[in-house]
Amino acid sequence: MAEIATQPPLILVADDVPANVELLHDQLALLGYRVVSAFDGPTAVEACFEHRPDLCILDVAMPAGNLGGSDRTTGFEVCRRIKRDPRTSRIPVIFVTALNDATDRVKAIEAGGDDFLTKPHNRQILSARVRSLLRLKFATDALEESYRKLRELEKVRDDLMKMIVHDLKTPLTSVLASLEMALDGDFGVVSEGLRRALGDAEAKAEDLLALIEDLLEVARIEETTLELDLQPLAPGALIAELVDEWRVRFKQEAAEVSTDVSDDCPVFRADKGLMKRVFSNLIQNAITHAGSGVRIALSARPDEEVGGSDGVMFTVSDDGPGIPPEYHEVIFRKFERVKNPQLPRARNSGLGLAFCKLVVEAHGGRIWVQSNEGRGSHFHVALPVEPERAS
Repeated sequence: MAEIATQPPLILVADDVPANVELLHDQLALLGYRVVSAFDGPTAVEACFEHRPDLCILDVAMPAGNLGGSDRTTGFEVCRRIKRDPRTSRIPVIFVTALNDATDRVKAIEAGGDDFLTKPHNRQILSARVRSLLRLKFATDALEESYRKLRELEKVRDDLMKMIVHDLKTPLTSVLASLEMALDGDFGVVSEGLRRALGDAEAKAEDLLALIEDLLEVARIEETTLELDLQPLAPGALIAELVDEWRVRFKQEAAEVSTDVSDDCPVFRADKGLMKRVFSNLIQNAITHAGSGVRIALSARPDEEVGGSDGVMFTVSDDGPGIPPEYHEVIFRKFERVKNPQLPRARNSGLGLAFCKLVVEAHGGRIWVQSNEGRGSHFHVALPVEPERAS
């Protein structure tokens, strides 16, 4: 753990009165801490960057030297410089000063100080404050280190995923080509039973290829290499085209579909191919998680809350099992999904909604869900009429 160190914590003590420095030095040494001293503002800043102490105890009134400003407030300037630099920003600062005015306490807080003690200080109180702030710093350092390691592991995972996905795509394309040739009879007569088996294998291979494309697309969007091919889109025409493309699947799943597009919906600019994939993902989720006989509603209306200007709000609703509130944010993260005990075998990569979120945000919009368990789901996509950026 972070608290277990090879050496005791190091504390910087800065005061222009040597007797005060000596007193604090002795008290802290008795508590088992190492101490480094400074007697003016510039020396305190230099010592902080050189030694990177675990905690600083600063007098407020010290010679300012080349720091500028009044000697009466040098400690505040030292604290500001410590907190401003990312190398030292997490070092706790305690002000120990003869000043006891409320204004000075406010200035200490504004400068970034973590605590404020007046002279003559109580040794036990100082000891308690030092231990408390050191524990907090060590916990923060440990959290920062864990986060850094997590980011490194995520990068390794993402790099490995992209490498594997690229390697999978080529042989899978060959498999699909062979299946298509077999179904066309290029290798001889195909019986009806074999045709059904080959057709099923081809469908599964197509699903796998779609998953690979999703993985690659999500990676491209995250790396900000996705270029948007913007074109004017009418909400009504977009929804009608989606319903037509999904007509056969709706019939297969016995799904009931309704549409509702406001007459005053504005034409908006977006990448048609990407937006169709967004809504297709939402439709696919509704069918996958609600099962056969689901009722799906597609709607569009004007929205004036997107980026502070006119926009359009799309909604994809279903009467499926719904999503518990605690999952409303989680489902938009990569590889996260809500397990549906009613449909344990439903395939879900956990990438569809992450892809939707990235595409919608690339257009300057936002996506969210309103749902409760057992009451269906309503996925809302709010888009501006004109995206602020094209990629």
